[in-house]
Parts: sequence; structure tokens; C-alpha cells
Amino acid sequence: MSKRIALIYGHPDKESYNYALAEAYKKGAIASGNEIQEIIIADLDFNPNLQYGYRKRMELESDLLKSQEILKWANHLVWIYPVWWGSVPAIMKGFLDRVLLPGFAFSKRENSLWWDKHFTGKTARIICTLDQPSWYYKWAYGGPSHKAMKKLTMHFIGVKKVRITTIGPIRLSKEKFRVKWLKNVEKLGRLSR
Repeated sequence: MSKRIALIYGHPDKESYNYALAEAYKKGAIASGNEIQEIIIADLDFNPNLQYGYRKRMELESDLLKSQEILKWANHLVWIYPVWWGSVPAIMKGFLDRVLLPGFAFSKRENSLWWDKHFTGKTARIICTLDQPSWYYKWAYGGPSHKAMKKLTMHFIGVKKVRITTIGPIRLSKEKFRVKWLKNVEKLGRLSR
């Protein structure tokens, strides 16, 4: 069964290995008959600063409105980004802050600490790169970006099934390592996972 996939590019540099990974995923997904819409965060014209927090609503730029349409349309979200300082790149964090707003991704319940999740039924795949071995990131640091994206972001808005692929170390990696991962990620795209 084909999926509607939102492919979100989180790296600010279009010449990065992350873009090659995204293209590999896209190639596999299209070959399996899936529909793809892309959000290339680096190309969006928006203020990444949630200037007033949730106290006062900022006007959404047209690129963010279009991104919300894509995220709403998709039933599978694919996030591809590098892990920097145990987190996502600043531009991607700004994108999350500005797009996944109350009323769109979730709604707070009046006089309650609970909320309604508006992304239920969707699935997600996170593909992230590291400059350290993935096992070390998990065991030495507890995988903070994984927890933030999977549990504190995706689960918070209702995306229950979230798979994570961690690739590292990228720094000083050999061509054979990178080519192997491009093939693995293309296969993930073909499987729509």
C-alpha cells in the first residue's frame, strides 16, 4: 500500500551527506509507488524564533503555511538531519517551534494539563547522522536528540510509531561506509519505513 510521505530535510547545507541520504530515501520511496512532498527547511523564508512563545501568536509566513499543508497531507513523516550538540540543527528547531503549533499539531484542553493530539494515525522515520559511533551516542549520552524528537515531539503530537536510523561516525568515514548507508536508506524508502 502506497504512502503519502513528507520528506523533511533538516540540514542547512545542501551539499551535505544528509541531502544524499534524503535523495536515496526518495528514490526508493518513489520506486515503490509512494507519493512524496518535500520540505527543505534551508529553502524556507521564515523567522525561526518563536518570539513570544505561546503568549502571542506570530503571523505564519507562506512557506510555513505550505509546510503545514504538507505535514497534514502526509501519513508518514521522514526527518533527515545531523545531530549537533545532542540536538537538531538550530534552523530545524526553529521550524519545529514555528510549525507544530497549538491548534495545528495539538490542542490544549481548557483547565487541564492534558492535550489533544492531531497527528494520530501518522508514522515517522528519523534518519540522523553523528560524528561518533551510534552505540556510543546511545550508551554514553542516552541519545538525547532521539528522545526529544521521538517522545517529546512526535509522541506529543500523536505520532506513535517512530523508527530511528542513526548513522555514525560520519566524520572521517570512508566512501565504502557512506555508499553502504545510501543503499540501506534507499531500501528504507522502498519499504516506506
